[in-house]
Amino acid sequence: MNDTLEQLSKRISSLIPGDMKGVQDDIEDNVKSLLQSTLNKMNLVTREEFDVQSAVLQRTREKLEQLEKQVEKLNIVE
Repeated sequence: MNDTLEQLSKRISSLIPGDMKGVQDDIEDNVKSLLQSTLNKMNLVTREEFDVQSAVLQRTREKLEQLEKQVEKLNIVE
């Protein structure tokens, strides 16, 4: 995510008019800090956390399907 923030802050700072290029590094650092702070407040999850939870959900779905089949078999037997 830091690479993305770095690229985004560079893009934003590249929009600065030529006569203000002297403050470009400061603006770039401030934009990066602002973006990082805002993203941290958004309570986002990492890709790794998302992938782990997706795998857990998939296993849960598979288990639910298995249990539904078992219940269906038990209902047929009765």
